[in-house]
Amino acid sequence: MLKLLKRLTETDGVSGDEHRVRELIKQEISPYVDSMSADSMGNLIAMKKGSAQNPKKIMIDAHMDEVGLIITHIGDDGMLKFGVIGMDQRVLLSKRVLIAGKVPGVIGVKAIHLQEKDERNSVVKKENMYIDIGAASKEEAEGLVSLGDYAAFTTKCEDIGSGRIKAKALDDRVGCAVLIEVLKEKNYPDDVYFNFAVQEEVGLRGAGVAAYRINPDVGIAIEGTTCSDVPGADEHMYSTVMGCGPAISVIDRSSYSSREIVDGLKEAAEGAGIPYQMKRTMTGGNDAGMMQRTHEGAKTGVVSVPVRYIHSPASIVDPVDFENTVKLIKEFLRKGVCCK
Repeated sequence: MLKLLKRLTETDGVSGDEHRVRELIKQEISPYVDSMSADSMGNLIAMKKGSAQNPKKIMIDAHMDEVGLIITHIGDDGMLKFGVIGMDQRVLLSKRVLIAGKVPGVIGVKAIHLQEKDERNSVVKKENMYIDIGAASKEEAEGLVSLGDYAAFTTKCEDIGSGRIKAKALDDRVGCAVLIEVLKEKNYPDDVYFNFAVQEEVGLRGAGVAAYRINPDVGIAIEGTTCSDVPGADEHMYSTVMGCGPAISVIDRSSYSSREIVDGLKEAAEGAGIPYQMKRTMTGGNDAGMMQRTHEGAKTGVVSVPVRYIHSPASIVDPVDFENTVKLIKEFLRKGVCCK
């Protein structure tokens, strides 16, 4: 798992710039699928033909894009201004980034001993930050970067603590890794379309286009979701708990899961002895929202891997939760639960 997640998370793919991730996934999955193509949005759709006489169409979706930055201005002093894509500005200061996959930089702000008292006592706004790439002039900076270039964080994927994994972009490269492992299975009864989606973090855009093309009977979003079992959070507000298995959602801001699908996922888990949990909060959104409402609509469900500190430069995941998510989706598809 670590090797696969390392390749996926250390490949940059901010929303709108997912092409490097797409090419990596193509190489990973090409031996295991019956067909594969990229659409005009950049979604990568891979299909495995089912063995049933009258197979249904099942769409399993995970998004390739990650949160990050986009360059909006190059100053006379060579410093870069930026816009945020899915980010909380409070976590940006002093972080290292890589621009356009090649130019290193550091997010900076005026030194604290030069700040006024009210500046020191307030959250620094992104408008007061900049990216320093070591350029001494606008001309030098323009020789390295361009307006509209994307910047991603440089966090390495590595083991942390007692077997857990720290990396950037686990939302949702962990979901992409789940799809890759699930599609290696040789035989499912239904036609399964694996969609590696673009631009989820900026409005679920890719999944809408892919769902219209596939027009599935059932759509399952595989996500890396908030794991809030941390100091300062009341237990009744925990969204998920790390180490307790994949989280099955009933409702969030983008979709309302079909009771048939929720029950099918629970039955698959319980029948195979796979630990799982119910997502306890209604916050957040994901590609199930688009699959549910696009073209003729679909019965939908959401299964998430608990991830601490999503939408930040570094997140943490438990490999056991990942492995049990893979087992659950495989079991769900093998049983043909949706086709009764």
